[in-house]
Amino acid sequence: MRYELYYWPMIQGRGEYVRLALEEAGASYRDVAREEGIGAMTAVLEGAGDTPPFAPPFLKAGRRIIGQTANILLFLGSRHGLAPKAEAGQSWVHQLQLTVTDFVVEIHDTHHPLGPTLYYEDQRAAAKKRTAEFWSERVPKFLGYFEQILAKSGGAYVTGRRLTYVDLSLFQIVAGLRYAFPRRMAAFEPDIPGLVALHDRVAIRPNVAAYLQSERRIPFNEDGIFRRYKALDV
Repeated sequence: MRYELYYWPMIQGRGEYVRLALEEAGASYRDVAREEGIGAMTAVLEGAGDTPPFAPPFLKAGRRIIGQTANILLFLGSRHGLAPKAEAGQSWVHQLQLTVTDFVVEIHDTHHPLGPTLYYEDQRAAAKKRTAEFWSERVPKFLGYFEQILAKSGGAYVTGRRLTYVDLSLFQIVAGLRYAFPRRMAAFEPDIPGLVALHDRVAIRPNVAAYLQSERRIPFNEDGIFRRYKALDV
């Protein structure tokens, strides 16, 4: 089956977690909006019938349309060896991915704490306050949690010896925080040696490494979730 991924063509965003899974799996897919424009994505949204996705990303698999990043990964994980085979294990990995999703929202809110419809320039003071709290309280809580889970796994990956889509997502979290907050992240990384090692381990996997070096990997930029503002990285 050749999948069709629909997401904004100019950013990594939430679609990147799906791209990483597809690339690691060696799955055949089209990044439709990058090939055909946003209009192609809008047309599918408007014609999705009785079960339309709320917003991108969404994945078309045959006649089926699946929305929400964690839900898409749940679907792909069992089909491409990126999740445990047992139902309990699949539920556990899905739970971890939902926790990643919560953290992604908090990352976004460092630069848009008053809402996405306002420009960053209109909420700088609030962003600075939110970022300070994010790094003092939320980053240690979330990344500390994943660091503990990884340490307890007894293997190289979150669930042990086999990579899952959650490992790919945690790679993206570390890479994104390094881009958006290079100074803060450099100071914090000694507290999460396991996650740093996981990032490095994922980065050299053959399919992931090839993807990262290809044009398919959209560079981090100031329109995505991970945005670099010097005033916040102090």
